[in-house]
Amino acid sequence: MSRHTKEFKLEAIRMLNAKEKPVAEIARELGVKRTLLYRWRDEQKAKQDEAFDGKTGPRTKKRSELEQLRKENQSLKEDLAILKKAAAYFARDLK
Repeated sequence: MSRHTKEFKLEAIRMLNAKEKPVAEIARELGVKRTLLYRWRDEQKAKQDEAFDGKTGPRTKKRSELEQLRKENQSLKEDLAILKKAAAYFARDLK
């Protein structure tokens, strides 16, 4: 959950788009990173009215996909370890 409200983000984007101050100064005043301002602006452009509504965004989807892939990777490692042990067991019987 973001600690910044939708209104805060929209005001930050308004300040960014107004170009009255350098981006670094706006970021310093708001207490956020400059890159975060750009990310908010890009999200607002992409989603229009749905921006910052708390729904799952691309970063959250990527994070959940990464978690799923890590679990699958761990499962495959376990399967491989079992198969190696089984191969060693059966190879012993062939001698």
